[in-house]
Amino acid sequence: MRRGCTQEAFCSVLLLAIFAAGSCGPASSDPSAAKPSSIVIQLTSPAFREGDPIPPQFTCKGSNVSPELHWSDPPKDTQSLALICDDPDAPGGTFVHWVIFNIPAGVRSFPEHFGAPSPLSDRVTFGRNDFGRLEYSGPCPPPGKPHRYFFKLYALDTWLSLARGATKKNLEAAIENHILGSGQLMGTFKR
Repeated sequence: MRRGCTQEAFCSVLLLAIFAAGSCGPASSDPSAAKPSSIVIQLTSPAFREGDPIPPQFTCKGSNVSPELHWSDPPKDTQSLALICDDPDAPGGTFVHWVIFNIPAGVRSFPEHFGAPSPLSDRVTFGRNDFGRLEYSGPCPPPGKPHRYFFKLYALDTWLSLARGATKKNLEAAIENHILGSGQLMGTFKR
């Protein structure tokens, strides 16, 4: 009799443990339990819409200046923003066109030709692109099929101690555990 009671008590404890473990599992269906990095920032440009061709003035066929960009409010704990523009369709692998970080959290847009001396450009840190430049270098693919150009914005919970001229690889390593939200805008270009 005593043994039966012990087994019953053991079974009850085991069932409670299984139930508790099951109820502590991932709650992916609950949007309020989403990770902060899942917060989407809307990144747009008056120059082109998502998936559309990038106008020539923002490429090596034109003035080669950066397009105007706008973005929605980042998460409330954002300390700084970072931006990367790259081409994953380049023949030698992803080619980087623009790297900027330590963008103040209150900034919501870049004007066309951002990087020319201005009060705002003096407050951010420019990284080095794959052309070896610190400023925007627009699409300039080899003749053929269109390439995709991704403008990616990241909201970060910190300021970065990276130096001017840091590469995309340096930036990605520095922001790895600091992303609160992100957004992207993709345009295409062909020559």
